[in-house]
Amino acid sequence: MKTSLMAMVLMFAGLALGQQTPAQTQTQPTPPPSAQPATPAAQPPQKKEIKDPAEYNAYVGAVQQQDPGAKISGLEAFLTQYPNSVMKEDALELLMGAYQQTGNQAKMMDAVQRLLQVNPNNLRALALLAYLDRAKAAAGQNAQQNLAEGAQYANRGLEALKTAPKPDGMSDADFEKLKKQMSGIFNGTAGLAALQNKDYPTAEKDLRGAVEADPNDIQNVYPLGLAYLTANPPDQVNGLFFIARAASLASGAGQTQIQQYGKSQYTKFHGSDQGWTDVLAAAKANPLPPEGFTITQYVPPTPAEQAADLVKTKAPKEMSFAEWELVLSAGRPEDTDKVWTAIKGVPLQMEGQVIKASPTELDIAGSEDDIEQKRADIVLTMEGTIPARLMPKEGATLDFEGTPASYTPSPFVMTMEKGALLTKSAPAPARKPPVHKRPGQ
Repeated sequence: MKTSLMAMVLMFAGLALGQQTPAQTQTQPTPPPSAQPATPAAQPPQKKEIKDPAEYNAYVGAVQQQDPGAKISGLEAFLTQYPNSVMKEDALELLMGAYQQTGNQAKMMDAVQRLLQVNPNNLRALALLAYLDRAKAAAGQNAQQNLAEGAQYANRGLEALKTAPKPDGMSDADFEKLKKQMSGIFNGTAGLAALQNKDYPTAEKDLRGAVEADPNDIQNVYPLGLAYLTANPPDQVNGLFFIARAASLASGAGQTQIQQYGKSQYTKFHGSDQGWTDVLAAAKANPLPPEGFTITQYVPPTPAEQAADLVKTKAPKEMSFAEWELVLSAGRPEDTDKVWTAIKGVPLQMEGQVIKASPTELDIAGSEDDIEQKRADIVLTMEGTIPARLMPKEGATLDFEGTPASYTPSPFVMTMEKGALLTKSAPAPARKPPVHKRPGQ
């Protein structure tokens, strides 16, 4: 894939940090027996239990702080005082989110690393690292290395997601929402890295997973379209749909650029831009290709079919030399017979470029293609000897007359007899105004 193409992908990946990062939840531990309410049966069952009332109060006091700075202070104090708490992982997750909220990147990353030491498969930490590496790549910071590192975190996250337990106190619906959000982050980063490495099957699989998790995220929709279109062989139907979908999600100059790219690829595949607006409409109305969605591929006519159409629409004597060449070299027998019967033995006046010249024979290129390739497709036998003063130079344009006698279809060469050089009439001299004499002269 061309570098400029990856640059186009990353251009749409620069969303603000934090828009997709997993939401932090405040996991409430089971209070120690002395702190439990009188009706514990009304509380949802909890697996994590802090037995020390002081530890419980320190944790709850920290997580209930509304000010991020105060929450950070409380959580850091809790982790220092209770380094082996059953709530350590939860506290580090909240600390990571609080540092992110205050924009303290260094402390946030420190919290992430501390969190992974407690649990190497912590989903929020892996999601944040995968997302940050993709964001750095989108900002032009060593895209290849950051995407490779991000893919490692993403793939670890995808594996961990398969067996991740539901956090205590989280509803099934919220847990499914969280897994879907993280799946989008993990698949998107892994898919973009695969696209950069030209691993198109993996890119298609991972990016498709990301798009199914969030069909409205252009930073996954657009590269998914490119993954389909640049694969070998390409999948133009899916590729063009998701490019059109990306165009519907984009705005401004980005939308124009995507639409122009999609239209050019559609025209190349379909043979014309007719129907492109229908694809745009379908992609705008549907997050994924609807059932039965397809695009017809244009199959150009064979040379024989082109020759047949030409014979149907044009009389042989009205054709150019290149059109005779097409019919006589590639046409069906009935078409070649019709053209050859019409021109054989008939004196024809033509123009061509001299490839080789002798007093009795000229090798001439008559079609534009053969003129460009400097290949003779006419052998003209002269009626007489060409005088030295009229001998045409090689490469010169020549007007001549000749009578078709035979031809070979491949490589095409027409032999013509009774050759004669033609000279263009000189333009008539300008008339001089009459001379008027004065009377008496």
